[in-house]
Amino acid sequence: MPVPNKTERQADLALIENAAREAGAIAKSYFGNNPQSWTKAGNSPVSEADLEVDKYLAKTLLEARPDYGWLSEETEDDLKRLQKRRVFIVDPIDGTQAFLNVQSEWCVSIGLVEDGRPYAGAIYCPVRDEMFLASIGDGAYRNDRPITVSEAQFAEHAVVCGPDRLLQSRAARIANLKFAPRIRSLAYRFAMVADGRLDAAMARARASDWDVAAVDLLLHESGGRLADARGNELLYNKTTVKHPELVASSRKLFKRLQSIFCED
Repeated sequence: MPVPNKTERQADLALIENAAREAGAIAKSYFGNNPQSWTKAGNSPVSEADLEVDKYLAKTLLEARPDYGWLSEETEDDLKRLQKRRVFIVDPIDGTQAFLNVQSEWCVSIGLVEDGRPYAGAIYCPVRDEMFLASIGDGAYRNDRPITVSEAQFAEHAVVCGPDRLLQSRAARIANLKFAPRIRSLAYRFAMVADGRLDAAMARARASDWDVAAVDLLLHESGGRLADARGNELLYNKTTVKHPELVASSRKLFKRLQSIFCED
């Protein structure tokens, strides 16, 4: 698949990094201040902060790149995006429940996709002041320092994070697997695999493009892998934006985890 040249990648990465920082500042101004919130379709929470950040990102990014498409969790989907080779895929606040509970692990996630695969990504966790960046072929970084996945090769003793139901249903088959506390932001959960703080992470079916487009590239560039439980690469900006159960880990560990997930 052709990808943007280095100059274009660097320009796009700088654009989404700056936008993510500003969006994080907007969200943080609501954080801990009891923002208005409600439940939307799918029984998931949304707040006035989500919408304010979404509005800012749409204006900022699309004014800078008017020829790119747009897909966001908080914007009504316009299938005109399918006609665009390059598309912004955005989650204004990934981990809204954590945000509303005044927990720190929520983030702004911005991915740039061309022909179905990400080529630039920015994930910013404002409360922890952590900026994760990646562009294809250029490596992955947290706060300007290169990151790599862990060197774990065996499921035994690996530190894993994921939905309780997903882990417990398979835990009896994995001796000595270590379970990390749940991280509500899926993008941040997988980012912790990319920088080696977790050996692996899982997500139940129904994760959407905006949850994982940016972190997919981060994992790839840090030496890891994000795929469905059968090992299929994820494609983005399709008519359907939902994905099946997902696994993120080092490439060496992935096959061992995959055998567990596909055992049923």
